[in-house]
Amino acid sequence: MRTVRIPTQTARTPIQTARTPIQTTQTHSALERCVGPVEAERFFDEYWEQKPLLVPRDEEGRFDDLLSVEEVEERVAGGGLRHPAFRVVKEGEKYSLGDYAEDISWSPVPFSGTAKTERVAAEFERGATIVLQALHVHHLPVARFCRDLERELGHPTQTNAYYTPTSAQGFKVHHDTHDVFCLQVAGEKRWLVYPPVLELPLRSQKYTPELGGPGEPILDVTMQAGDTLYLPRGWLHQAMTSDAASLHMTVGVSVVTWLDALHAALDETAEEEFDLRRGVPADGASSERLLELLAARLSPSAVSSRLRRKFVRTRRPVREDAFDQVRGVAELGVETPLERRETVIFDLVADEQEATLSFEGRELRFPVRIGAELEFVAVADEPFRLIDLPGGLDEPGRLVLGRRLVREGFLRISPE
Repeated sequence: MRTVRIPTQTARTPIQTARTPIQTTQTHSALERCVGPVEAERFFDEYWEQKPLLVPRDEEGRFDDLLSVEEVEERVAGGGLRHPAFRVVKEGEKYSLGDYAEDISWSPVPFSGTAKTERVAAEFERGATIVLQALHVHHLPVARFCRDLERELGHPTQTNAYYTPTSAQGFKVHHDTHDVFCLQVAGEKRWLVYPPVLELPLRSQKYTPELGGPGEPILDVTMQAGDTLYLPRGWLHQAMTSDAASLHMTVGVSVVTWLDALHAALDETAEEEFDLRRGVPADGASSERLLELLAARLSPSAVSSRLRRKFVRTRRPVREDAFDQVRGVAELGVETPLERRETVIFDLVADEQEATLSFEGRELRFPVRIGAELEFVAVADEPFRLIDLPGGLDEPGRLVLGRRLVREGFLRISPE
């Protein structure tokens, strides 16, 4: 879901402020890989935040490009895996980090939490699950997949992987506080899913037995490689292996709730309105003005804009070719094929003075007079050349613009 507000200023076109969805020619869909052949519209209408969806497939290898058993074992055996990028868990046992990791002496600081390869392997053979955490941060194929899914959902995502030996269980019955797509990569795993005891829990509302125990399972299924299980946050579940080891990934979706939107509106109002910082009178009466201030900040456009800004600002860069791109800038010319980096989620806005391109924590500011050039770059779905840009920039100006956008990671020199 890439959106853009592109105010363009040319001799014939006044500045505009409407948000315009960018149409892309992207042929792959991370959501389709998760729930297909169930169509996205049906998924959102019938399952999203409502009930689980099991998608059985006879498609071993469907997710092998994201992660494999071989890659997991190589990461553990390679000696460079460090906590919190991994941990070891087993139902009924309590591990401390020192049971399977160590600090390696080095100056000026040690390498802390480094995997003891032989110890991790031994615990795995004893029935422990190896968890690779935050793969969206340090494993490129998963990072790209999560970015594609974020673009479609409009919410942040995260991914962990769970490598479990035969006849083992990593966690007892629990619920997650984010929505989850469980992708079975290899082997098989039995899942028991129960109705929630707390519907759509907040991030702070972790499961405890005091909330209530599970009732009868509504799903008792053994997932095979290539299958997907979607669980809305709050649905109780547990998983265990049988006579086959298992590797699965959980793609968590940290849904932005209305409570988040209310907090953001209040925070924004508190920064700007002195009256909100006054003490509350004993009778609890508030002025109509305070309610009007808050209501204005909860309009659909205000809520959407505020959440979008945070979403765009907090996406991390995904740049596997960063070094090649930096080296290529020196040779970049107006005939060099360029393309917009597909992992970038951005906004482009302008007022009467300047245009601002926001992405990945950056805010690049430009004179509003080059709005036509920026709009072209922002909506380009195919490789292009700087010589083809519209607008009034001369050749040296186009080179300055192109080189800056490549250095900042918004554009890339096309491999074509």
